[in-house]
Amino acid sequence: MENMRYAEALVREFLIFRGFTTTLQSFESELSTEIGRNFDVDKILDLIFSLYIPKFQLEKLQSLLNFLKQCLTSPSETTLLSALSKLELWVLRYYVVYALKSSRPDKVSEFFGLNGSYLLEKKEDWLPWFAITYMKNPSLDPQFRVYFSKEWLDALIASFRNFLSEIFNGTHILFELIHIIIETEKLPRKLGVIVPIIVLEFISSLSIFLNVPRVPELLKISTEKITVKHLKNDIKQLNYKLSELQALLEAKENEILRLKSLPSVLGEVNTIKYRSINNHQRNTSASVPETVDLQESSAASDIIREPGSCSTQSPLRDEPCQDNSCNLTQAGSQQELTREEDFPEVKVNFQETFLGHTSPISRCRFSASGANIASSSLDGTVRIWTYDSSSPSSRNATIYCGAEIMSLDWECRSDRLLFIGTADGGIKAWNADAKRVVADLSTSKEYPSVLDMKCSPVEPIFVSAAASKRRGSTILDRAGFASLTVWNMKLLKPMTVLPLGEDPPAITSLCFNHNGKILAAAATDGMIHMFDMSAGLQITGWPAHDTAVSSVKFGPAETSIFSLGSDGKIFEWSLHNQGQILWSRDCNKFCNLESLNKCRHEIALDADGKRLLVTSGLVRAPIYEVQGQMSGMKTLPHSAAITSVDWHPTNNIYITGSADHSVRVTSII
Repeated sequence: MENMRYAEALVREFLIFRGFTTTLQSFESELSTEIGRNFDVDKILDLIFSLYIPKFQLEKLQSLLNFLKQCLTSPSETTLLSALSKLELWVLRYYVVYALKSSRPDKVSEFFGLNGSYLLEKKEDWLPWFAITYMKNPSLDPQFRVYFSKEWLDALIASFRNFLSEIFNGTHILFELIHIIIETEKLPRKLGVIVPIIVLEFISSLSIFLNVPRVPELLKISTEKITVKHLKNDIKQLNYKLSELQALLEAKENEILRLKSLPSVLGEVNTIKYRSINNHQRNTSASVPETVDLQESSAASDIIREPGSCSTQSPLRDEPCQDNSCNLTQAGSQQELTREEDFPEVKVNFQETFLGHTSPISRCRFSASGANIASSSLDGTVRIWTYDSSSPSSRNATIYCGAEIMSLDWECRSDRLLFIGTADGGIKAWNADAKRVVADLSTSKEYPSVLDMKCSPVEPIFVSAAASKRRGSTILDRAGFASLTVWNMKLLKPMTVLPLGEDPPAITSLCFNHNGKILAAAATDGMIHMFDMSAGLQITGWPAHDTAVSSVKFGPAETSIFSLGSDGKIFEWSLHNQGQILWSRDCNKFCNLESLNKCRHEIALDADGKRLLVTSGLVRAPIYEVQGQMSGMKTLPHSAAITSVDWHPTNNIYITGSADHSVRVTSII
């Protein structure tokens, strides 16, 4: 019933789109009075034998017969098509007979005049019939007498009914057909002629399809859509169960690691206790040791309970602690109260997994509207797809670039253009509507690695950050000197090169502010550069990290900018007071120098700027709360490192690309 309702909705949509309001009213009227919802054979038979033939509507009759033949296009339905062609022959012959019985020889002449060429191609079936118009009493002629009998007409109608019932409803009517054969076999003896009974010729072919009812194409579409929907729901449930199992496995692994590290912690505690006792005994009298033991036991128990914490005071004396880990600010200590491994798992509204890639994901990006997603993999393949089954999939495509994809960015004002940067200096402009590459650009030979690209939110321009190559162990180490080029999006030609000075370090990440007037560029030397796009000049810059800056994003209020260092440190910098840190986190567990071999880390901010998502060298990624009471959350696990992230431009939905070749779209509550 669900697929029937969907098909009816499609019919309504089409009638409204075409403006067939009268037909729509008739359609609604028939639906309201309909008793059953299956194919009604009798209505088709009434249409042929009670309307089209008696009213001499030859064109409509032939149109219906041709439509039925078009329904049988599968190679497995060849026998059924042959049987229908014979039925068509007998129906058209009955049309001629009915016209003669109704004293309408003009309709017979019209029939042969319209179909003469077609009928002459089938001489064996129709050549004698061209003379029937000139006979005085064709009903008495031995060659045509049988076609004027009531028994022949009944046999024709029964054959047509059985044929339609079989192909559309799959009813089991062999016994009925055999009964018709037995009855019609009596006709030759009564009439003295050979009657070509249709049932005898196609009953064997029909028996093959007795258990295979035919479904209209419209219902096939709706059935397939519902099947896909059910399969997606099943996949969603399986993914959710898989995530639970992966989370359980991760928790068990953390518990094992904790238990393994416990003996070493206890050993360190005993060492500290031993050293403290010796130092104290050298500086105090013999009457104090019992008190010392109590204090030392208390200190030791504190260390066991909170091995990661430290006090600014010595447990034995009022001397400053010499441990380097004690040099934490009060704000920093508060930030570390909830560690990333203790973050709660996100509460998922729905999650979709895209499995169209065959190698690790390098980048994934939402389009300007959020309806389309572009994802790329290391094998040089870009896939454009939709995560919502209700969204049109007309832009879905696969693009083969022939080189590793290093950067992706959509045009900000529409979902039409996608820009693709490769490791061999190529920049492709893909038109999603036309489904073709409209421009194949390239950087200079000195700067082959297109590390990042960003489109202006206002002007028809985009900026590419290309870098030269050098030897190195990680992606950032292999990036040499930088080149920033501004491109005209309409002409698809370079406009200017932004000044960076002599031998500038590679630019790893770009970001425009809301009006496109300022461009932020992060570099491998830890600097953040700010450019005035109207003047094409650098206006300011400051050292943001001790290591390379992997990613940079403007805050939602445009009063701050976020940066991620390759060492895992995240800072929110004030744009009013340059160098002032408004907020910071250390996600070294997820994003560190060792994980740079797996991916080039990046951050993504949600539309409100309240949540910050980071890539991860582990199977989970942290989502930090920039504002609010919670410290953060963690994503559902992939089966490998999370190599790319992005937020939906308006909704509470994010995507994660992974080294396990999958891309996940997750809606959170």
